[in-house]
Amino acid sequence: MHYHFRIHTDKTGYWAECIELKGCMTQADSKEELEANIHEALNLYLNDNEDSKSIFPLPKKKVSGRNIVLAAVDPKIAFSQILRMTRLKRGLSQKQAASLIGMKNLYSYQRLESPKSANPALSTIARIKQVFPELALDLVV
Repeated sequence: MHYHFRIHTDKTGYWAECIELKGCMTQADSKEELEANIHEALNLYLNDNEDSKSIFPLPKKKVSGRNIVLAAVDPKIAFSQILRMTRLKRGLSQKQAASLIGMKNLYSYQRLESPKSANPALSTIARIKQVFPELALDLVV
């Protein structure tokens, strides 16, 4: 998953804002530092709302304009966000999703929606995909 950032320059350095995620922005003294800060800001922004019911907008496929850069989301964060987004769009609770996937323990499912612990086995991904065929796994990497 990649989001678009527009880079701006001012008297003191550089700053960037994510086009798709309102309020996700960062600044730096150099372009190299800005690039690192963009990735950090993006991952922190998406990771911050772990327990919320809000759904972040998916990245746009193409953004035109000057000074636009792409920033990759950490795969664990991308997976957990896409899974949570898919579950919420269906109006399911975590307990209901866990049951549909065949998980006896709610905590096992909650780990999948937590970027800190989301690292599912291939067999788990296959079960998730059977329950949620619309899950966009191609966005994770």
